[in-house]
Amino acid sequence: MADVQPFPALHYNLKTVGSLDPVTAPPYDVIDSAQRAELLQRSPFNVVEIDLPEAAGQDSDPYHHAGETIEEWTLSGVLIQDRAPTLWALTQDYTAPDGSRHSRNGILARVRVTDYGPGRIRPHERTQPGPKQDRLDLTRATRYNLSPIFSLTSRDAWPHVTGSTGEAPWAEVTDEEQTTHRLWPIEDPAVHAAVAGELAGAELLIADGHHRYETARTYMDGIPGEGAHCFTLMALTGLDDPGLTVFPTHRLLSGMADSPDLRDHLDRGIREAFEVTETDREGLDPAGEEGIGCFGFADGASGRCYRLRLKDPAELDRLMEGRSEAYRTLDAAILEKVVLQGMLGMSEEDVEAKRGIGYAKTVDDALGRVDGGDAQAAFILRATPIEQVRAVAAAGETMPPKSTYFFPKLLSGMAFNPLS
Repeated sequence: MADVQPFPALHYNLKTVGSLDPVTAPPYDVIDSAQRAELLQRSPFNVVEIDLPEAAGQDSDPYHHAGETIEEWTLSGVLIQDRAPTLWALTQDYTAPDGSRHSRNGILARVRVTDYGPGRIRPHERTQPGPKQDRLDLTRATRYNLSPIFSLTSRDAWPHVTGSTGEAPWAEVTDEEQTTHRLWPIEDPAVHAAVAGELAGAELLIADGHHRYETARTYMDGIPGEGAHCFTLMALTGLDDPGLTVFPTHRLLSGMADSPDLRDHLDRGIREAFEVTETDREGLDPAGEEGIGCFGFADGASGRCYRLRLKDPAELDRLMEGRSEAYRTLDAAILEKVVLQGMLGMSEEDVEAKRGIGYAKTVDDALGRVDGGDAQAAFILRATPIEQVRAVAAAGETMPPKSTYFFPKLLSGMAFNPLS
C-alpha cells in the first residue's frame, strides 16, 4: 500500500525573492552549462545553484557547496521552513507538442520508499548508474529532496484537494515552454487524511524520476531506523487525469559515417524485416497508424524518408520469448530488439550508455540533427499509450530508456522535502 503524507516543506520566501519566476528551473538533467548560467543571471538564488551545483571559490566539492548554500539561504531568509506539514496542490496549464491545450493536476507529498512490487511502486524504464550516483552524492550533502518524482496513481486523490484551490494560488510561474504552474499549500488535516486514505490502496507508477527514486532507496538503506529519510518527494497525478498526456521520443543513429559496412547492414536489414514505403517529410510521422512495429525512417545518406511496417509480428514471440504481450508490441522494444541489437549489434548497455544512439523530442528536431550531420539516420516513433505503460509495469518489466515523454515537466524549486 502507498503511504502518502504531508511534509514540513522548505521553500522559497516570496517576500525575499519576489516570485518563483526567477528562482525555479527545469529538471537538472535537461539543463546545459549555458542555460545554467542564464538561470543564475535571473537570480543568484536560482535553484540550479543547489540542484545542479558547481564548485565555487575554495570549495572544490560541488555537493558540499550545495549543502552550504542551502544552510546559508535558510539563515538569511531566502528559504523558510514550514512548521506545519502540508500537501501542495499543483496545476499545470500547457500547450502540448502537438498543439493541443491541457490542464494537468497533481499533489506534492512525501511518499514512503519501498521496494518495487505489485500494489506498491513500480518503475517503467531501465535506468543508468551515473545519474544515480550524482543524485545520491547531492542528497547526502543537502539532506533534502530538491525536485519531485513524477508518479501516476491508480486512484485519483485530486477531488479531495479541489476545495482548497478556489482562492488565488500561493505562487504562479510560467516557464519557457509557456506552461503555467500554480501552487496551493494545504494545511488542513482533514484533507491530508482524505488524500492518504484515497491513495492507501493505490499502486504508484513512476513516470519520470526513476534515478531519483532509486537514489532515495539507496539513501534510506544507508541510515538506520525510522524517520524522514524513509520518504521521498513526489508529485502524484491520477492515471485518469484528463490532462495526462504522453508523447514519443525519437531515436537518432550516429557513428555510421565512417562505417560503410555497418550502414549497408542496416539498409539490408531494414528491407528484410520491414515493409518499406518511400514518403516525404510530411508523411514521415507514423502517429495514428495502427499495427505492430510502425516507424518513420529518415536516411541521412540518401536524404530520403520512408515509412516502415514490421513484416512478421509473429517473429517477436521468438525474439522476445518470455516477455509479456504488452512488452513485445512496444515500439521502443521492437526497435531495440530488431534494429539496434539485431542489425547494429548494440547491447542493452550500449543503449543505456547512449553509444551510437541519441534522442529527439520532435520530428523537426530529429530531422534537423540528421540534416546537420549530428546523426546519420532517425527513427520516428509513435507515442506509447498510457495503458501499455501500465501493462508493462504490471508485468514486472521495464521499458527501454526514453520509451515515453511525459509533458510538461515538473519545475525544480517549488518545494523541498527535508530528510532529517
